[in-house]
Amino acid sequence: MFIDPQSLATNLPRLEEIERASMRLVTQAVYDFRETAAYIFANEKDKVADIGEDITREALDRIGMSKIDERLFGKVDYKRARYVFHPEYAVRQALFVDSKAEKIADQTTATIQTAQTSLRVRHMRGGLPVDEAGTLPRILNTNRASYLTTTIIVKYGYRESAVGEYSLAGITVAALPNGMLQDAYNASVADTIWRAGRNAPTRGEPFRVRLVFAQLKTKTNWRVQTIPMPPAPFIWED
Repeated sequence: MFIDPQSLATNLPRLEEIERASMRLVTQAVYDFRETAAYIFANEKDKVADIGEDITREALDRIGMSKIDERLFGKVDYKRARYVFHPEYAVRQALFVDSKAEKIADQTTATIQTAQTSLRVRHMRGGLPVDEAGTLPRILNTNRASYLTTTIIVKYGYRESAVGEYSLAGITVAALPNGMLQDAYNASVADTIWRAGRNAPTRGEPFRVRLVFAQLKTKTNWRVQTIPMPPAPFIWED
């Protein structure tokens, strides 16, 4: 009944199909929750990063999804072992959804760690080539089953008033490709979706990289969706 996730290495269109369906699920959940999200941002006094994490979790819990009784570990806010059902197949998936929150002027990128991607990170930094391995496995193997790993980023862009009050201005959702899609999305340092992260290697800070939304969207349009605040309508972009 279930396909072996490893078989997707030779069926990349199917892999893209699974990631697209997952992207639709997360985007719909966040869109349905956007009014409540705006209310939470306006009234919560917590750190903005924690606010974003809470919103994503509540949005996904509200829409609901299949669940496999398997604990996942990783440096992301929301982790779910689940089933993906399609008329022609079914696959077990490890869905990782991470939340970011920055001022709206910084809504063009999202900073990630290598533990949040199974891609190799290839780009230029300071005139030198970077080729850093993502440490999230393409296929997560446990004692019970094998899971296709899928990472989706939800980026909350906010404004801050002179008195320190927040207002949610827009939300960007981005689907990071699984590492099996390396050649299609980041074949070389010149053919990239990344920009140098906000870390200082000279000070021993952990490696960070910024996912550039526009560059990912140029590769595949549906992988980046922008959700405006009410009453502006949202239209899924294929």
